[in-house]
Amino acid sequence: MSNDEKRPPENNEKQFSRRDFLKTTGVATGGILAGSLLGGVVTHFGDANQEPHGEGGTTETPESTKGNLTDARVFFSRNSDFDTLAAAAERIFPEDDLGPGAISLGVPYFIDKQCHSWWGFNGKNYTDGPHDFEKTPKFGIQEKLNRGEIFKLGLNKINEIANDEFDGNFWEIDTKDQDEILKKFEANDESAKMNGVRADVFFQLLRDTTIWGVYADPAYGGNRNMEGWKMMGYPGPRMGWEGIIEESDFHEEEPQGLRTYQGGKM
Repeated sequence: MSNDEKRPPENNEKQFSRRDFLKTTGVATGGILAGSLLGGVVTHFGDANQEPHGEGGTTETPESTKGNLTDARVFFSRNSDFDTLAAAAERIFPEDDLGPGAISLGVPYFIDKQCHSWWGFNGKNYTDGPHDFEKTPKFGIQEKLNRGEIFKLGLNKINEIANDEFDGNFWEIDTKDQDEILKKFEANDESAKMNGVRADVFFQLLRDTTIWGVYADPAYGGNRNMEGWKMMGYPGPRMGWEGIIEESDFHEEEPQGLRTYQGGKM
C-alpha cells in the first residue's frame, strides 16, 4: 500500500477542540503538562489559591488578578512578578468613574504576551555593545538586557522595596505606598537603582506598555471587551465609511476589533 493510500481522507480527519487538545496532551504527558511543560501558561485559569506559587510568591493571589478562561501567562512564570505587574499597571491606569482600570482591561496579560514575543527579546533592535545602561537612552538602547529581562528585574526590585520599606508585597500594601515606590523609579531615585537598567528607563517601559495595553486591539490581549476604545469613543478599524461619509449627522458606532474586521470567529 502506498503512503497516499494510507492517508485518511481530509473529511475524515478528527477536529479537536481546545478542550480536547488539553485533555489529550495531559494524558499523553502523564501529568507533566501541569507541572512543567506549560508551567506559567496554565495559571489563573480557575481558583488561583489552589495553585502553588513560584519562588518569592505567596499562598494567595489577589482577586483582582484572577482572569477569565481566555487569560494565560506565557512569559512571567513567578506569580509574585505577575501580581506586582498587575498592581503597578493598575496604579498607572486606575479604575475610576470614567471606566475600568488596567487589570479589568487585561493589561497585565497584554504585557506578558509582548514580553514573550520578538519585541520582548529585542528581536528587531540593534543590541551590540558597547553597553552602558547608566547613560541616557536618548541615542537608543543602552542596556545589554532585553525588554523581558528588564521587566523581570524591575518588578523584582519594586517588590523588594515594598517589603523593605512597607513590610509587605507590592500588591498588598496601600495604594499611596505603591505610588510612592513607583515615583522612586520615575525619578531614578538612588533607592530604586538596579544593576542592568536605569530605574527611570524601566518605569517608562512599564508606563508605555500599560497605555498600549489599554488601547491596543483586543487581539493582542488587552483592551478587554474594547472598553478602552469605548471610553474614548474610538470605533476601531473599519473597511470603509461609504454608507455614512456624506451624511451631515454625527454617527456613534459601536467599536469593532481586528477579529470583526477580518471576519474571524475564533
